[in-house]
Amino acid sequence: MRYLKSHFIKLFFILMICSSCEVTYRTVSFTEKNSPPKPDFHDEVNWAVLPSKYTKKLEEVTSDAAEDLKADVFYVYPTLITDKKDTRWNSSINDVEQQEKVLNKAVHFQASAWAASGKVYVPYYRQAHIRSYRMLENGGTEALMLAYSDVKAAFEVYLKKYNQGRPIIIASHSQGTTHTRLLLKDFFDDKPLQKQLVAAYLIGIGIDKNEFKTIKPMIQASETGGFVSWNTYKKNKLPKKYDRWYKGKVSSNPVTWDTSRSSSRDEHKGFLFSNDKIYDKALKLHVIDGMVWTTLPRFPLRVFIMFKKNYHIGDVNLFWKDIQENAVLRTNSWFEKQRN
Repeated sequence: MRYLKSHFIKLFFILMICSSCEVTYRTVSFTEKNSPPKPDFHDEVNWAVLPSKYTKKLEEVTSDAAEDLKADVFYVYPTLITDKKDTRWNSSINDVEQQEKVLNKAVHFQASAWAASGKVYVPYYRQAHIRSYRMLENGGTEALMLAYSDVKAAFEVYLKKYNQGRPIIIASHSQGTTHTRLLLKDFFDDKPLQKQLVAAYLIGIGIDKNEFKTIKPMIQASETGGFVSWNTYKKNKLPKKYDRWYKGKVSSNPVTWDTSRSSSRDEHKGFLFSNDKIYDKALKLHVIDGMVWTTLPRFPLRVFIMFKKNYHIGDVNLFWKDIQENAVLRTNSWFEKQRN
C-alpha cells in the first residue's frame, strides 16, 4: 500500500505542476548555429527503440511473439523538455536526462500501447522546448521545424533501412503529433505510401477533419488507412483556449472507435497507471466538439487528482488497453483486406 501510495503522490505533484495557470519561461533568441548537432539515424545509437533494442516494458507487451509481428509502428513522443529555467530551444538527443524520460515515460506508458500490433521504432529527436508553442513568432516555429527535420530524417532512414514494404502504424502524442501531421503530408497523403498505412493515431493536438487530401478520420473500429485524434479533459470543463485549439477539430471515441458520443464504464478496457497496473472499467466518456470529456477515473487514491481538469498527460495511457486492442484489430483488418 505504501508503494502504491508513493506513485499516486508523485503523480499528484506532476499534475499540479502541469496545471499551473501561467508559467514564465526564461528564453534567448533562437539561432540555428546554437542548436544541438544534427543526428545521423543510420547510427542505431540515435534511436531510442528499434526491434533489436527493446525496453523491458516493450518485451513484456510483445512477449516472444515480437519476431512474428508483420507490421511496424513509428512512434513520436511528446514534449519532455519543460523546465522554465531551461533556455534551450531544442534538446540534444544525447541529453541523458531526456533519454531517460523518453524511455521510462513516453515509451513505457505510451508507445507500449502499440507494441502488440507491430515492431516499434522510436527515434530520438531534438525536441522543441514546451515554450515554443507560446512563442511561435519568436523562435518557437523555428524550434519546432528543427525538431521535425529530425523526425523526417529518421523516417527516411526507417523506410530505406528497415521497412521493406511492411504496413505502418503512425503513433504520436502532443508535440509528436505536431510532427507526424507533417510526416503524413510529406510521405503518405495522396502518395503511393498511403497504401501501407494501417492507421495514424494523432493524439493530443487538434487536427482538422480536412487536414489531409486523402487521409480521412476513421469512424469504425476496424477501419484502416485513415487517422484518429482526440484531446482529453474532465467532464463539463473546458480549457481557456478551447475555441482556438480544440473546437471544430476531430474528436474520436478512444473506447468505441465509432461515432458514439459516449461510452460506459463497462466498455472501457483499461488504463495503464504509474504502478504498471491496468485499471479497467475505470471511466466513462462523452465526446463533444473537439474534445473527449471523461469522468474521474476509478482507481485507488484517485482523490489526488479529483481537482485536476486537464487530462492531456493521460491522453494515451488512460486508454492504453483500448488502444492496444484497437491497433491489433486494425492491423489484422489491413492484412485481411490485402488477402481479399
